[in-house]
Amino acid sequence: MRRTVVILVAAILLAGTSRPARAFDDNTFEAVAADIVVVRPFSFVATVLGSALFLVSLPVTAISKSTPQAAEALVLRPGRMTFTRPVGELSSLAD
Repeated sequence: MRRTVVILVAAILLAGTSRPARAFDDNTFEAVAADIVVVRPFSFVATVLGSALFLVSLPVTAISKSTPQAAEALVLRPGRMTFTRPVGELSSLAD
Protein backbone atom coordinates (compact mmCIF):
# COMPACT_ATOMS: atom_id res chain seq x y z
CA MET A 1 0.00 0.00 0.00
CA ARG A 2 2.74 2.43 0.95
CA ARG A 3 4.68 1.68 -2.22
CA THR A 4 1.56 2.30 -4.33
CA VAL A 5 1.02 5.70 -2.73
CA VAL A 6 4.64 6.67 -3.34
CA ILE A 7 4.40 5.63 -6.99
CA LEU A 8 1.15 7.56 -7.49
CA VAL A 9 2.56 10.71 -5.89
CA ALA A 10 5.72 10.45 -8.01
CA ALA A 11 3.65 9.99 -11.18
CA ILE A 12 1.51 13.02 -10.37
CA LEU A 13 4.53 15.18 -9.63
CA LEU A 14 6.31 14.09 -12.79
CA ALA A 15 3.20 14.57 -14.91
CA GLY A 16 2.91 18.18 -13.82
CA THR A 17 6.52 19.15 -14.55
CA SER A 18 6.53 19.08 -18.35
CA ARG A 19 4.17 19.67 -21.21
CA PRO A 20 3.46 16.39 -23.02
CA ALA A 21 3.32 16.28 -26.80
CA ARG A 22 -0.15 15.82 -28.23
CA ALA A 23 -0.51 12.18 -29.15
CA PHE A 24 -3.89 12.54 -30.88
CA ASP A 25 -6.72 15.00 -31.52
CA ASP A 26 -9.56 15.71 -29.12
CA ASN A 27 -12.75 13.64 -29.21
CA THR A 28 -11.25 10.72 -31.13
CA PHE A 29 -11.64 7.17 -29.90
CA GLU A 30 -8.08 7.20 -28.59
CA ALA A 31 -8.57 10.49 -26.73
CA VAL A 32 -11.79 9.31 -25.08
CA ALA A 33 -10.28 5.95 -24.13
CA ALA A 34 -7.13 7.55 -22.70
CA ASP A 35 -9.24 10.08 -20.82
CA ILE A 36 -11.48 7.46 -19.21
CA VAL A 37 -8.76 4.89 -18.46
CA VAL A 38 -5.78 7.09 -17.50
CA VAL A 39 -6.44 10.82 -17.17
CA ARG A 40 -9.65 10.84 -15.09
CA PRO A 41 -8.39 8.38 -12.46
CA PHE A 42 -5.11 10.30 -12.08
CA SER A 43 -7.01 13.60 -11.92
CA PHE A 44 -9.25 12.17 -9.21
CA VAL A 45 -6.24 11.02 -7.20
CA ALA A 46 -4.67 14.46 -7.67
CA THR A 47 -7.88 16.07 -6.36
CA VAL A 48 -7.93 13.86 -3.26
CA LEU A 49 -4.21 14.31 -2.53
CA GLY A 50 -4.43 18.04 -3.28
CA SER A 51 -7.31 18.37 -0.83
CA ALA A 52 -5.26 16.68 1.87
CA LEU A 53 -2.26 18.90 1.13
CA PHE A 54 -4.50 21.96 1.16
CA LEU A 55 -5.80 21.08 4.62
CA VAL A 56 -2.27 20.54 5.90
CA SER A 57 -1.09 23.85 4.42
CA LEU A 58 -4.15 25.82 5.51
CA PRO A 59 -2.61 27.36 8.66
CA VAL A 60 0.36 28.68 6.70
CA THR A 61 -1.68 29.88 3.73
CA ALA A 62 -4.15 31.62 6.03
CA ILE A 63 -1.36 33.53 7.74
CA SER A 64 0.22 34.52 4.43
CA LYS A 65 -3.19 35.32 2.89
CA SER A 66 -2.55 32.97 -0.02
CA THR A 67 -5.45 30.59 0.63
CA PRO A 68 -7.23 31.28 -2.70
CA GLN A 69 -4.08 30.54 -4.71
CA ALA A 70 -3.43 27.33 -2.79
CA ALA A 71 -7.05 26.23 -3.20
CA GLU A 72 -6.91 26.89 -6.94
CA ALA A 73 -3.67 24.97 -7.45
CA LEU A 74 -4.31 22.03 -5.11
CA VAL A 75 -8.07 21.44 -5.26
CA LEU A 76 -10.00 23.44 -7.86
CA ARG A 77 -7.87 22.85 -10.97
CA PRO A 78 -7.60 19.05 -10.48
CA GLY A 79 -11.31 18.99 -9.63
CA ARG A 80 -12.20 20.75 -12.88
CA MET A 81 -9.98 18.34 -14.81
CA THR A 82 -11.81 15.43 -13.18
CA PHE A 83 -15.45 16.48 -13.03
CA THR A 84 -16.29 19.34 -15.43
CA ARG A 85 -14.03 18.85 -18.47
CA PRO A 86 -15.78 17.16 -21.41
CA VAL A 87 -14.74 13.56 -21.98
CA GLY A 88 -12.03 13.27 -24.62
CA GLU A 89 -10.99 16.93 -24.51
CA LEU A 90 -7.34 16.53 -23.63
CA SER A 91 -6.07 19.83 -25.10
CA SER A 92 -7.46 21.73 -22.09
CA LEU A 93 -5.06 19.84 -19.80
CA ALA A 94 -2.09 21.81 -21.15
CA ASP A 95 -3.49 25.13 -19.87
